[in-house]
Amino acid sequence: MEYQDTLIKTLGMEFVELGKGKVIATMPVNENTKQPFGFLHGGASVALAETVASVGAVNLIDLDKEICFGLEINANHIKAKRDGIVTATGTVIHQGKSTMVWDIKITDEEDQLICISRCTMAVVPKK
Repeated sequence: MEYQDTLIKTLGMEFVELGKGKVIATMPVNENTKQPFGFLHGGASVALAETVASVGAVNLIDLDKEICFGLEINANHIKAKRDGIVTATGTVIHQGKSTMVWDIKITDEEDQLICISRCTMAVVPKK
């Protein structure tokens, strides 16, 4: 998949693992992902979480016949982070015909929980 000129590239996300039902990606905590007070922006964490769920969902559908979109996402920001790298691990917890639900945990380098998110993906037929 091509990620040039997307939010993925802008925020510096990199995929570590792309499996059936599991995706792991990293994102730096830097000037592109911080809020004005110098901490990781909650919106950047949510963008990482939805990206992991979206890429994971794409790996589970027939792209010739279907496409998927984020339908709903929530996030609890557990711990602040000023620098370094965060890692998002997403796993599918429901895979239906028209929806998928993904659980995404974002951790720091010491495996401490930074954010936990749940994302519902809509699976729709291509027209």
